[in-house]
Amino acid sequence: MRRRESDMAADTKPAYSIRDIPAGVWALGFVSMLMDISSEMIHALLPIYLVTVLGASMVTVGVIEGIAEATASIVKIFSGALSDWLGKRKWLAAIGYGLAALTRPVFPLAPTIAWLVAARFVDRIGKGIRGAPRDALVADFTPAHLRGAGFGLRQSLDTIGAFTGPLLAIALMWWTADNFKAVFWFAVIPAFLALALIVFAVREPDRPKELRAVRNPISLTEIKNLGAAYWWVVAVASVFTLARFSEAFLVLRAQNVGLPIMLVPAVLVLMNVVYAVAAYPAGVISDRINRTAVLACGILLLVAADIALALLPSVAGVALGVVLWGLHMGLTQGLLAALVADTAPAELRGTAYGFFNLLGGLAMLAASIIAGALWDITGPQGTFLAGAGFALVALAGLLMARGKIGGKAAARE
Repeated sequence: MRRRESDMAADTKPAYSIRDIPAGVWALGFVSMLMDISSEMIHALLPIYLVTVLGASMVTVGVIEGIAEATASIVKIFSGALSDWLGKRKWLAAIGYGLAALTRPVFPLAPTIAWLVAARFVDRIGKGIRGAPRDALVADFTPAHLRGAGFGLRQSLDTIGAFTGPLLAIALMWWTADNFKAVFWFAVIPAFLALALIVFAVREPDRPKELRAVRNPISLTEIKNLGAAYWWVVAVASVFTLARFSEAFLVLRAQNVGLPIMLVPAVLVLMNVVYAVAAYPAGVISDRINRTAVLACGILLLVAADIALALLPSVAGVALGVVLWGLHMGLTQGLLAALVADTAPAELRGTAYGFFNLLGGLAMLAASIIAGALWDITGPQGTFLAGAGFALVALAGLLMARGKIGGKAAARE
């Protein structure tokens, strides 16, 4: 299919200034930031709340986290395909943010583990509805030569929310004398602010007239039209996801080495500060050189993080592992999203992000359950060393596929 003029211009006149990133990407980034503030205020405390207040086992924590993320990923395939079929994405994303906001009051009101599981389940359905249309919107807003930077910026803003949330959780836990439910009530506010922002501040771009209409995005024909390069990206990302189980286990490792409960959310703060700082520069670098090279560095950082978390059982050792974990996130998550946009046809972007997240979510479910089981059987050392092993397998797969998915942002439009 003929490439857009903006993409052809990218070959001769690249621009890397942050000011060149479209306003729509900034708006979506701030929407993500606000929702992440809300989510992480809860997520930073939920594993400890489940274990210390409600008496859940480590396997239960792993199952809850895995089911929550897998639920979101399964829903994404349908919302992404629907956005391709409709040719519209904003309102699907807004519905997802709205559903997540409506579930927030359930967390402080939940009397049992079953209620919390239900709240997480519905919250993740909202995440699933919004995820693929939102990522496709970022790709629609951003020209190919700025794609890594655009996804990196959205990821950085999202991650600012991810460390602001735990910081607020720490402050509120201190202020309320470890009152979990009070913190959960405060998390309601930014969720509804995010909903208002996407409704009133995001203006969806017009669908290019040259794009063909897609009648059934998840038909076998359209799945084949996604192309071999796209499926290589999905395969590598899915194996990689097995290596990076839920960050809940970072929180639990910090408690395991003796960090006071009030300070446990600092683990996610530290990780996400590093993540936020690294994500945008990593995206810019990937636009200039080669995405797979940056991605390989990110995988190696995850191996180093797992080794530190497994073999250095102290607060300083956990801090080192968490910093390395944040760096690996910054060098991988935005780049994987950009690679999907690089390799998938523009008219099937929603579907492409849907399949990408579906398979990644199933891998996350498996990873979280395996991590919880290993923790109960062998302790944290076995959990993190297994993660390092999966990361090395993912690296081998990436090196095998680099000729198919590597290179600069040679977008397929």
